[in-house]
Amino acid sequence: MIRAMAVTVSNRAAAGVYSDRSGPVLVELLEELGCQVHGPVVIPDGEAVADVLRDAVEDGYDVVVTTGGTGLTPLDQTPEMTRRVVEREIPGIAEAVRQENRDAVPTSILSRGVAGVAGGTLIVNLPGSTGGVRDGMRVLGPVLHHAVDQIGGGDHPRPDTDDTETGPL
Repeated sequence: MIRAMAVTVSNRAAAGVYSDRSGPVLVELLEELGCQVHGPVVIPDGEAVADVLRDAVEDGYDVVVTTGGTGLTPLDQTPEMTRRVVEREIPGIAEAVRQENRDAVPTSILSRGVAGVAGGTLIVNLPGSTGGVRDGMRVLGPVLHHAVDQIGGGDHPRPDTDDTETGPL
């Protein structure tokens, strides 16, 4: 079973100004994928993001998905904090998340979220709205198990065919 952590990055939710709405959606969607989920952990943006991500890597989580902090305001620092922790970026995930629903939500391309690997942990930033979480998980869901397997050293699945069936290269 995949061990996952859901992290909500929101200065206002962390301060109790309003309740976290996107974190519970993220938890539900990760659980639907068969993950054992811790969270949502609600933290303010900034150094707290890097701290939580480092702790999650040290604690051996398979995946950490954040929601929030990916916008353009001066206080949105989640991508920068994530880049401090990841060792290898996976740009295809972040690009696909931005493109997932851009026809209906053109501003989705303004999200600066990143995805990458730190130690044995997949880290993915999603936007801070319930819709952004749903769109992002539509991208992440189909590849999550394979990505975690690959990060853990798994082999690529091979079709049960003989190479001669495709003819000479």
